[in-house]
Amino acid sequence: MSGVNQVDTYYFDVEKCKHCPLKEGCYKDGAKTKTYSVSIKSELHQDQMAFQETEYYKEKAKHRYKIEAKNSELKNIHGYDRAISYGITNMQMQGAIAIFTVNLKRILKLM
Repeated sequence: MSGVNQVDTYYFDVEKCKHCPLKEGCYKDGAKTKTYSVSIKSELHQDQMAFQETEYYKEKAKHRYKIEAKNSELKNIHGYDRAISYGITNMQMQGAIAIFTVNLKRILKLM
């Protein structure tokens, strides 16, 4: 199974586009060609779209903003967007300290 979607491309006669009542927002004056492409979804993409329609996904998605807010705080306020030194051990230490700081701030706020 490939992760790349195929595309069907349709070509239109621009002479017809020039006089089409629906050309507003579709055809640009002076264009030499007019095409419209439609993605053919891969099986993987279709599976993901189906999963996103489930109640489980919808319930979990309601809480995503809380997680994203913490990720943003880690990245933008506590420097977790860029390693401050080389090596996996140093990056792990930086991550642990940043996460500890965010958790400590949360504990103090709840007190």
